[in-house]
Amino acid sequence: MSLDAFRGLTIATMILVNNPGNWEHVYTPLDHAPWHGWTLTDLIFPFFLFIVGVSMTFSFGKRLQTELKRELHRDVIRRATIIFCLGLLLSLFPRFDFANLRYVGVLPRIAIVYLIASILFLNLSRRALAWVAGGLLTGYWALLTLVPVPGVGAGVLTPDGNLAAWIDSFLVPGRMYQGAWDPEGFTSTLPAIATALLGIFVGDWLRRGRDRLEIATRMFGVGWLAILAGLAWGLWFPINKNLWTSSYVLFTTGAAMVILALCYWLIDIKDHTRWAQPFVVFGVNAIAVFVLSGLMARLMIFIQVPAGDETIPLKSWIYEHLFAPWASPTNASLAYAVVYVAIWWALMALLYRRRIFIKV
Repeated sequence: MSLDAFRGLTIATMILVNNPGNWEHVYTPLDHAPWHGWTLTDLIFPFFLFIVGVSMTFSFGKRLQTELKRELHRDVIRRATIIFCLGLLLSLFPRFDFANLRYVGVLPRIAIVYLIASILFLNLSRRALAWVAGGLLTGYWALLTLVPVPGVGAGVLTPDGNLAAWIDSFLVPGRMYQGAWDPEGFTSTLPAIATALLGIFVGDWLRRGRDRLEIATRMFGVGWLAILAGLAWGLWFPINKNLWTSSYVLFTTGAAMVILALCYWLIDIKDHTRWAQPFVVFGVNAIAVFVLSGLMARLMIFIQVPAGDETIPLKSWIYEHLFAPWASPTNASLAYAVVYVAIWWALMALLYRRRIFIKV
């Protein structure tokens, strides 16, 4: 239950930060760091990929006892393809402008990470997985700091001068989110795979059947060590979500371990479950609520409503008439986001009560 709650908390926060009433009025923790550094928002995506790795040990662990590996491989490819296509749908909806399609993004990265991490999980020993994770992190560090960018040089980590952006300019088709580069490009997906692989080891701890307090203590302690290691590495290879730097992987994975340890201690050990139930509602339908809330957000921008002699997006009309009149711009923007999350929680609660779980 603690894993479902942590997943739900992550998705709820993701929806919150993705849907302010007005992007010009957002509290700093609810927006991404401009480049180096981190905010609360920068923790969300790696938390979800970490959870993907943890969950893998439970889903595959049971199925490996009764199913052939080729069946699992086929299911992994099918699921990754669906998630990737859902990402393309979010990029296209509602105008379906294929000329400006963004092929990369949150869901495409989840799909790629899930695909590669799953195949590695099914075919490699834990020792080999550890070597792959370490190789991805050190190799990515070496790539970005030692390999020169033509016309720029080596070790340049600016938005336009880093090696990841240069490589993506050749690999990534279609539109890139920031024009010349994309925070979910293919190159920075390599260390993101390590985020999921590290989650696999935590999943193993949870499934070994040891004393629960020992498991929580280990997660908490190792999590803080990873945070400190990430901060230390960040002195030479800065913590950066856009580049998904190796220090960022260690730092965010450590933070995820600490939070999961606290959830595990509160829910599965101390049996304090009531506070977590709303997050479990999100957690069991995580991909569904992320996609549906994203489609609705885009639709509310697409739909135009009269406003004097002109028309404005439905979202703007709702914000200006229902939220802006009674609060400061930043608080009104936050209130809009909170209400948007609450509406989707109510819809997911209906599904939860009917035991409807939308899987991909």
